[in-house]
Amino acid sequence: MDIAYIPSPSTGVIHLGPIPLRGYAFCIIIGVFVAVWLGNRRWIARGGKPGTVADIAVWAVPFGLVGGRLYHVITDYQLYFGEGRNWVDAFKIWEGGLGIWGAIALGAVGAWIGCRLRGIPLPAWADALAPGIALAQACGRWGNWFNQELYGRATDLPWAVQITAGPNRDAGTYHPTFLYESLWCIGVALLVIWADRRFTLGHGRAFALYVAAYCVGRGWIEYMRVDEAHHILGLRLNVWTSIVVFVLAVVYLVLSAKLRPGREKVVEPVASGAEGSDAAPADADTPAKTPVLTKDTPAEIESESETKDEAKTPEPGKR
Repeated sequence: MDIAYIPSPSTGVIHLGPIPLRGYAFCIIIGVFVAVWLGNRRWIARGGKPGTVADIAVWAVPFGLVGGRLYHVITDYQLYFGEGRNWVDAFKIWEGGLGIWGAIALGAVGAWIGCRLRGIPLPAWADALAPGIALAQACGRWGNWFNQELYGRATDLPWAVQITAGPNRDAGTYHPTFLYESLWCIGVALLVIWADRRFTLGHGRAFALYVAAYCVGRGWIEYMRVDEAHHILGLRLNVWTSIVVFVLAVVYLVLSAKLRPGREKVVEPVASGAEGSDAAPADADTPAKTPVLTKDTPAEIESESETKDEAKTPEPGKR
């Protein structure tokens, strides 16, 4: 009897003449656009200037791609430097293999450089971008569907994903862990948006909440995967990474709330001072205006004015 399942694409690339269009790359690109679009809206709502998020993303995205690839190659070095392997494959990013931990870590370095150049605090920018990053991950995970990779144990559930026979994989139906993580990331994005509005998160706490919530999901999803991975004390390496990063994110949330409660009042000095800069500066050649005396004029000014008037009035008999 046939069972229901999610079919996998017959190929992950379509050739437009000599130009290959890869589904994995499209998913990453769509994710980047979603993150920048949502981050820009949240940044403006916090008092920032339009376009600042995109300007800093120009630094963060390339750094993130390099970091994600480095993490994957380092933690799965046997795929590229083992016996019978070709080390050149380590540069073939379009074939899949980006570690989110390395992408976030090195991407943060790129974002820090961009923030320094713009003179804005990195935590405020990260808070604005946090739910967008989660949605970007939700989009990017569908790249694994195009490449038929990162699936879980075999199952006959109606939402199982069909995997065809290929290098290092057997045909069958498996848990679509890419789908589980995609849906989890959407939930994380909604959680961060709600919590940010409810508790007025600032100083990097919205980003820390995103990290902590993602780690919870990544831990149990990683446990379901069957692809080759390094193990420490019986657990996959990425499970241990999720535990460590989760603890660090929670510690930051608690300490930040105590040391720096509330949210930044000014996230971008240029934007907050724009209104004042529109006023024309005083001109040295412009004559000063004579003050007009009113009933509210201080007594000192009135006395000074009367003294000047008396000095101008000639005494009787003098011309």
